[in-house]
Amino acid sequence: MGMNKVRDGSNMYPFCDFTWNPIRGRCKHECMYCYMREFKMGELRFEEKEMNTQLGAGRFIFVGSSTDMFAEGVPTEWIEKVLEHCRKYPKNTYLFQSKNPSRFLDFRELFPENLLLGTTIETNISDPLISSAPDPHQRAIAMALLASYGYKTMVSIEPIMDFDLDPLLGWIEQVNPEFVSIGADSKNHNLPEPPPDQIKKLIGELERITEVKKKSNLNRLIKP
Repeated sequence: MGMNKVRDGSNMYPFCDFTWNPIRGRCKHECMYCYMREFKMGELRFEEKEMNTQLGAGRFIFVGSSTDMFAEGVPTEWIEKVLEHCRKYPKNTYLFQSKNPSRFLDFRELFPENLLLGTTIETNISDPLISSAPDPHQRAIAMALLASYGYKTMVSIEPIMDFDLDPLLGWIEQVNPEFVSIGADSKNHNLPEPPPDQIKKLIGELERITEVKKKSNLNRLIKP
């Protein structure tokens, strides 16, 4: 009840077994490329019935895959209820991902024990016309701080956009992620995209410091 299996070819992560979305509705970050914009999301809301969901054990669950539950303005009590429910199932591993990762710091005492904290850093170049989320550098700083506290982290570079190699690589290195997931825009949003050679160079440099998971949609930009 309340969980959806990740299907091959979906926009979710293949390393996650399930997604769970007790907080639903229109994301406050309004990223122009978000696949959820295709759906009628309605106003942001807390689905109380989801607190009856049996999360089980031995699962890798992406919590909050359909909207950023850590965005500014999402009520703190909603997030607290979600984390409390996750703690009831301690034998799972949970992924929480946000473009406002500084808010993770507010819930350090409430997170379940086995978790992975992630953020999206699709470029080092901020563009308010593309997203109203916090600046990518702010995301990187918050994630690096969380890593210094001992949290396991991951970075999503999706959809990858034009970037400057040295600063982007430096930010990610400071985050010290368990892995980096890289993907491309799949919905023709006319984003500023880097040339193939630049992407290949980034991947090569990242592979020196961590595991790189390349999503199939990246094949549009670089041939496998």
